[in-house]
Amino acid sequence: APRRGARRASPLLYAAGVVGAALVVTAAVLLVDLGGPDARPEARPAPPPATTAPAATPSLPEGVRCTGADCGGLDPEDMGCGGPLATTVDRMRLGGALVEVRHSEVCAAAWARISGGAPGDEVSVQAGTAIQVANVLEGGDSGAYTAMIPVPSGSAARACAALSGGEDGCTGG
Repeated sequence: APRRGARRASPLLYAAGVVGAALVVTAAVLLVDLGGPDARPEARPAPPPATTAPAATPSLPEGVRCTGADCGGLDPEDMGCGGPLATTVDRMRLGGALVEVRHSEVCAAAWARISGGAPGDEVSVQAGTAIQVANVLEGGDSGAYTAMIPVPSGSAARACAALSGGEDGCTGG
């Protein structure tokens, strides 16, 4: 016989308890990474910025239009690398011609120049596998210069000449 005063839980209260428990379990599953085979890696915060600033690209002097590899194959005068920005780093006499290695530190490039040559004389500049060639032209002056090759220093390049009279030679570089 049922006792007096004992109360039975109502079905509505029972259903509310089951729904509440289901919500707690669902929330726990959504908030915890179970690490299953399809689990996505968690996002990591970006690393802190480097403590040293990146090297700034040096600004080129007015009129200079290239530096380093960008100068390869270009005319040193047109690119603003000649004139007061260039120095002769090596030279030799070949017959009546003067052959020079010219270098521009600002442009990080070198070229060869011949003066006192004759039409058909050839001058070249070389560094590693890079080479540029120019010829003294008929009806022009007695000089010519090559396009540039990128080099960190003038000592990395050498100039060679082959004169139309058969003589040839190179600077020591």
